[in-house]
Amino acid sequence: MQIPIEYYLILSAFMFSVGIVGVLTRRNAIVVFMSVELMLNSANLTLITFSSYLGDATGQLFVFFVMAVAAAEAAVGLAIIIAIFRNKLTVNIDEINILKW
Repeated sequence: MQIPIEYYLILSAFMFSVGIVGVLTRRNAIVVFMSVELMLNSANLTLITFSSYLGDATGQLFVFFVMAVAAAEAAVGLAIIIAIFRNKLTVNIDEINILKW
C-alpha cells in the first residue's frame, strides 16, 4: 500500500505554517532560527514528494542544495546569535538593536 501524495503535502503545509507562526510570533532569536529551519525542511519534504511522484531526480538534487544552504545558515546564524548574546546578554529580538547609534 502506498501513501497518497496529499498526506505528504498536508504535512509539509502544516510544518511550513508552524514555521511561519514561529517566525512571526516569537521574540527569542533561537526559536525564530529553529522556525526558519522548520520552513526549510518543509520545502525539502515538498521537493522530495514531487520528485518521487513524478519519477524525476531533479527535486532530490535541489534538496541537496537546500541542505547545504541550511547547514551554512545554521553555522553562520548560530555564530551571530552567540556573538550578539556575548555583547547584549540577551537573545530577545525586541531588545537587540545593533544598528541603532
